[in-house]
Amino acid sequence: MQWSLCVYVCVCVPVAFLCTLISSQLLQQQPCRLIHPSSLPVVADEGNITLGALFSLHDAVLESQWTFSTQPELAQCTGFNFRTFRWMQTMIFAIEKINRDTRLLPNIKLGYKIYDSCSSPLHALRTAVELMGGREEGSSGTECQGKVPVVIGDGGSTLSMVVAHFLGVFQVPQVSYFSSCACLSNKKAFSSFLRTMPSDFFQVDALAQLVQHFGWTWVGTVAGDDAYGRGGAQIFNDKVTKLGACIAFYEIIPKNHAPAEMSRIVKRISGSGARVVLVFALEQDVKALFSEALKHNLTGIQWLASEAWITAAVISTPEFHSILQGSMGFAIRRADIPELRPFLLRLNPTAYSDDPFVLQFWEEMFKCSLHNRSSGAICNGSENLASVQSIYSDVSQLRISYIVYKAVYAIAYALNDMMKCVPERGPFPGGACPDTRSIKPWQLLYYLKKVDFINEFGEQTKFDENGDPGAMYDLINWQLSEFGEVQYATVGTFDETKTTKLVIEAKKIVWNGYQRQVPVSVCSSSCPLGTRKAIRPSFPVCCFDCILCAAGEISNQTNAVECVTCPPEFWSNLKRDACIPKLVEFLSYEDTMGMVLLAVALLGSCATLATALIFACKRHTPLVRANNSELSFLILSSLWLCFLCALAFIGQPTAWSCQLRHTAFGIAFCLCLSCILGKTLVVLMAFKATLPGSNAMRWFRPPQLRALIFLCTAVQIGICGAWLGLAPPVPRRLMTRESARIILMCDMGSTLAFSLVLGYIGLLAAICFLLAFFARKLPDNFNEAKFITFSMLIFCAVWITFVPAYVSSPGKYTVAVEVFAILASSYGLLLCIFAPKCYIILLRPDKNTRKNMMAK
Repeated sequence: MQWSLCVYVCVCVPVAFLCTLISSQLLQQQPCRLIHPSSLPVVADEGNITLGALFSLHDAVLESQWTFSTQPELAQCTGFNFRTFRWMQTMIFAIEKINRDTRLLPNIKLGYKIYDSCSSPLHALRTAVELMGGREEGSSGTECQGKVPVVIGDGGSTLSMVVAHFLGVFQVPQVSYFSSCACLSNKKAFSSFLRTMPSDFFQVDALAQLVQHFGWTWVGTVAGDDAYGRGGAQIFNDKVTKLGACIAFYEIIPKNHAPAEMSRIVKRISGSGARVVLVFALEQDVKALFSEALKHNLTGIQWLASEAWITAAVISTPEFHSILQGSMGFAIRRADIPELRPFLLRLNPTAYSDDPFVLQFWEEMFKCSLHNRSSGAICNGSENLASVQSIYSDVSQLRISYIVYKAVYAIAYALNDMMKCVPERGPFPGGACPDTRSIKPWQLLYYLKKVDFINEFGEQTKFDENGDPGAMYDLINWQLSEFGEVQYATVGTFDETKTTKLVIEAKKIVWNGYQRQVPVSVCSSSCPLGTRKAIRPSFPVCCFDCILCAAGEISNQTNAVECVTCPPEFWSNLKRDACIPKLVEFLSYEDTMGMVLLAVALLGSCATLATALIFACKRHTPLVRANNSELSFLILSSLWLCFLCALAFIGQPTAWSCQLRHTAFGIAFCLCLSCILGKTLVVLMAFKATLPGSNAMRWFRPPQLRALIFLCTAVQIGICGAWLGLAPPVPRRLMTRESARIILMCDMGSTLAFSLVLGYIGLLAAICFLLAFFARKLPDNFNEAKFITFSMLIFCAVWITFVPAYVSSPGKYTVAVEVFAILASSYGLLLCIFAPKCYIILLRPDKNTRKNMMAK
């Protein structure tokens, strides 16, 4: 590319400027003479209108050394190209066909003048100057502006750029058949350039959609070092990046095909991890790359081909089958041109002795020498061209040949429209029509831009505002026949004029390695459901790690960028790919803990009933009578209620259970403690009353005790009533995003009310404890104050430890702690107060006597 640019800056621009200067001033009408009469090989045919053309019939040129002291020798072109020669013959075929057509350009014969540009920008410029200046040594100054009104060519984009810059000075229309560089759509730089070959912009768009269709996100790119390769590859890289894919590497094939550089490129491809590689280059560069790939035994790569080499015969030879089988790329729509093959086979060096290209073609085709010009096989022109299989006579894949055919017809239709111009209705100022006897290039350019026709194959030909045609491609897949020959199988199409541009028949595709499975080319495998992508530092976005979504989050699509948080009532499943309803947690009868607490509560209630039964049966014994049987039965009844109220805490919370559990618990314990308070006072006052002059017992007779118990209990009932009336406990669903469970609990409604209930119970318990503590050393064979002291000590210890345990316990364990406190304190009261009595009643009846009760 740099060499081409140098040629353009150093040669093309000065020549263009010089010709402009000559054209404007006409050198004071002096004859325009060539310094060195040209002897460039040319094939020509005279006509009323002569079409110029440039074809790269050779692949390279051997330039002679310039001494600037003598006339340089003519450049020698090498590497005859049969494919390009077929293109040139197709142009001649189309011109002769038009000349025979009585409807298109009647009474006008088209001629041609065709030069070989030898795949060299400098040589292409020479031939372009030749077309503009004529071959006569004494041409007039005006004739220096050109004898051809239009030029078909050149092939490569770099060559066309050089020629287009030069022809643009004279506004000579140029119609290219093979230059696809998107840069040539720039009308500011290439004002007179048109082409029947679609722009690489559309080809690259098709390739990018192909990459997206098959999910390839890690793709390598190799480009030729010219305008075609660099421009196309750059557009491809930009497009696939916008589609979310990444470029694994981007390498340039040097024009000198340096072995060290070619080896480095192949090693880079091998070590990149990319299984899909696009090669956007001309066939000569591609052949050099794959020759090096064969040396390194580079296999397992799915090659994507640019249009320049997807159907190139020089690449589809058996030596490359091992690495290129399954290659895929877009090619221009093929067409079957009738009578073209017989036309191609008509050539004979005897019949076309004046055609310099036919002679070279014949010698290259039959590997011989005409007229004994070199050692080796000798041919005389009688050889049968039809007996040799070559790309020249192969008309099964007429793609670029068809593009050349369309270019000739586009010019013919433009000339036909020009000839039909009606005076005073013409497109030029004053309604003028062009002078058809002396066609001006800029006038033909106008008609070329407006051309629009349907050819014999039913395909429309016209140019857009950039001079580009509509893009229609076939998706080609290299498949080997049973005879080991490459077959260009059409497995899809791309038409940029349709809504669904890319259509692929995936079942027909045979991938590299004779696989039917689509190859995978990714830097990182897709993240499955339940994970998210985490970009690796200093790596492209296509290289990432898959991180499992956090608890409570999901991703229900592959390659998720972020995990989605589940709604409050839902939680993520184990796979993290779906939200499921959260488990509702409460202390239920089915839980092991619930069953244990239920059993303990029922056991306590049964023990209480059993104790009451014992007391009822032994109510006439001294022990029962001495312990105020009425208060004992009240205490047992309240304890039984305490055990039963624990059951309200087990099971799913409802409105009535939430209101019942705390109020019943508060009232039952208050009743129990009120009775114990009365019993403690009776014990204490009983010994105080034995003192002389004491009448304290009259205040602690049964009626007064009942009033005391009622009054103490009424206070708790009042608190609970206000609680239920103002802010009653209600069931509530406690949902946190950090938890997989919904805690179904009873909301206290009023924390103050709950605190008052517990505080009042604690006050009664503290009073009972203090009174019992004071009465613990009173003389008696059975001092009940000691047992009340122990029971209150246990009761207070349980409820003091309840508070921190209740606050710190999560979920259903909060309720379990409360139930445990109720049962523990109830058991403490039952065992400490009534177990010793039951022991004496049942096991030591000898002590259950009045004498024993009164003993000191």
